[in-house]
Amino acid sequence: MTFLTCLVLVMIGSTIHVVMLGKLRLADMRKLATYDLGEERTRVRAAGEDIVLQLTHEAGRAPIVGYTVAEAQRLLSREQWEDLDSMVPVAAGPFLMGTDSERADPQDKPRHKVTLPAFYLDKYLVTNAQYARFVAATHRRPPLNWKDGRIPQGELMNPVTMVTWNDAAAYAEWVGKRLPHEAELEKAGRGADGRRWPWGDKMDPSRLNTYYNVGSSSNVGAYPQGKSIYGVFDLSGNVAEWTADDLLPYEGSKATQDLFAANSAQAAGQPSLSRYYKVLRGGSWKGDPFSTSLYHRDYALPNHATDFYGFRCASNVAQAVRAQP
Repeated sequence: MTFLTCLVLVMIGSTIHVVMLGKLRLADMRKLATYDLGEERTRVRAAGEDIVLQLTHEAGRAPIVGYTVAEAQRLLSREQWEDLDSMVPVAAGPFLMGTDSERADPQDKPRHKVTLPAFYLDKYLVTNAQYARFVAATHRRPPLNWKDGRIPQGELMNPVTMVTWNDAAAYAEWVGKRLPHEAELEKAGRGADGRRWPWGDKMDPSRLNTYYNVGSSSNVGAYPQGKSIYGVFDLSGNVAEWTADDLLPYEGSKATQDLFAANSAQAAGQPSLSRYYKVLRGGSWKGDPFSTSLYHRDYALPNHATDFYGFRCASNVAQAVRAQP
């Protein structure tokens, strides 16, 4: 009887402990919220909306209309194009990648040292305006959230979204660049001291677009106070960034192998599209602040697109030349 009583008490205690941990997590998130949580219903976009958009996109029903090459070029001034197309150098050397934090997701562990050669990274996320030049020149299908193939009003300088990994890789090749490796994005944000966000180890909601504080993506130059020590904007927040890499475990990872098997996540009856997920970095305007930690690894199938996935480009050379239409 005494044993049974002790067992029941242990089970009750364990349940209370789990509930308290959950409350602490929610309390942390609420403290970091940058809008009145009473307005949450007006700011949350239903997941079903993205599913419908993606199904339409994959079915090829997006309108093949939009800008001519000349119209796309006239969207911005010469000075704006030059600024958007600029890249910043990231010095060669070691940095601390990943984390040993107990509260981090299993794919983010363990912390380990990585040494990279020098490389160049886009100063900004690729914008709608830049992607419009690509669509006009290549006749690629425009993002489905562009009505009649044209950028939504006032969003020329917002990061392009509703693009798959395949779209992002094709754009990078067109401009003579490539998608960055996840280690490159992490180093560009963390520098040599292993900071958690581009500005340091303390979350500061005024430095990034996350957790519905805006309710959508934002102008790529809107958060200069959140740029990294190398001068790269939006490495945390705004939109999560496609990388060149498959989601694979770090050496020494204790995560279960099924986490990294994309085929296990395929819907029943659907053809196998990819053996691996592709890694996304940086978190987004839609996610919680913890997902914007520079060590955090999000992931998705390469044919997936949504309104909080975007990308930027990288290069091994100082000045990548944009492909001419």
